[in-house]
Amino acid sequence: MPKMKSHSGAKKRFRFTGTGKVRFKRAHMRHLLEHKSKTMKRKAKKTSTLSDADARTIHKLLPYG
Repeated sequence: MPKMKSHSGAKKRFRFTGTGKVRFKRAHMRHLLEHKSKTMKRKAKKTSTLSDADARTIHKLLPYG
């Protein structure tokens, strides 16, 4: 039986925590930052965890994660 392939786009964007939750980087921190509020930029700096429903999809895309 051949190995399953991981989704190349997903493995660049998501990581798993020790308990199996999915971490991801928030959007809106790449460019045009001067007009965005400090609150928005401060919140977007942090990583966040996906909801359980979305995490199931990512676990299928990354079978060995």
